[in-house]
Amino acid sequence: MTAPAFEIGLNSFGEVASDGGRTLGDAETVRLLVEEAKLAEAAGLDVFSIGEHYRAGHVDSATPVLLSAVAAATEHIRLGTSVTVLSTNDPVRLYHEFSTLDAVSNGRAQLVLGRASATESFSLFGYDLADYEALFEEKLELFMRLQREEAVTWSGAFRTPLTQQRLRPRMRPGGIPTWIGVGGSPHSVLRAARYGLPLMLAVIGGRPQRFADHVELYRRALQQSGHAPQPVGQHSLGLVADTDEEAVETWWRYWEPVVTALAQERGFYAPTRERYEREIDHGALFVGSPDTVARKIAKLARELRLSRFDLKYDVMHLPRQARARTIELLGREVAPRVRELLAEEPAALGSETA
Repeated sequence: MTAPAFEIGLNSFGEVASDGGRTLGDAETVRLLVEEAKLAEAAGLDVFSIGEHYRAGHVDSATPVLLSAVAAATEHIRLGTSVTVLSTNDPVRLYHEFSTLDAVSNGRAQLVLGRASATESFSLFGYDLADYEALFEEKLELFMRLQREEAVTWSGAFRTPLTQQRLRPRMRPGGIPTWIGVGGSPHSVLRAARYGLPLMLAVIGGRPQRFADHVELYRRALQQSGHAPQPVGQHSLGLVADTDEEAVETWWRYWEPVVTALAQERGFYAPTRERYEREIDHGALFVGSPDTVARKIAKLARELRLSRFDLKYDVMHLPRQARARTIELLGREVAPRVRELLAEEPAALGSETA
């Protein structure tokens, strides 16, 4: 049996760009995302995904609206979320938004659900962080029932009950591809397996190989739960440029101040040039020329048995020209090279796609 083509996509967190040294406004960045999705489709990429954040410098607070604009501007590329913070979304409203997006896009919608690493949405929408785990568990159960059942009768702790509720417009039978985003918690891995959902590894620092045990746990748990094998993907940060030197210097200029600010906010180590270069050589930063990035993706795909890789390509104030060049090179040069490299060892890949 021929192995499926390895999928490569783009992730955006809606971070504002710059142009000629000028920081773009929020509305300009919203429109830029639509243009970048068109560019991604033209370059041959498989998926374009947008996140969900509620902080300065990000414009991805109304993701389904943005994706609907992208749907109207494109024809083939699949449309997803880098992460949807299910804990602070209403599953009924989320269903309506994505069933409508799926209809508008002619069946191209999908999403990644997560508990949130940035927690601004909890206070914004009136939720208690103490309910972090319980919120996600309850809302995932309801959201999946809404996708998989025609009429739902349900009650829980965080919203009003439902009685034989039928939602319209209906999603396609069985719902849309729904991935569970995992940042390192084995419990989240087991949850994804329990529901029979694809797994997206959010690897933003350190050696990605440390997730190998998570992948094996997931595959065993799927089997034990009686579910069919499901795809595993990886989401990581990076930039592609014509040369390694250009990529390394460009990304460092814009990535370093962002991570320095996050380090102060969250209490982890501040970035140094030495650590940065280690992350490029052996860690979770995919920064370099097309061949360098392709070889790194292919290596990780074999080691973790991945079916998909998504590159988070935007970082605060990164020039729009650098963003565009990353998209072009990722689609036209990196993706074909990755598939070429993986074709040499097809048996090492995951055997499923969503």
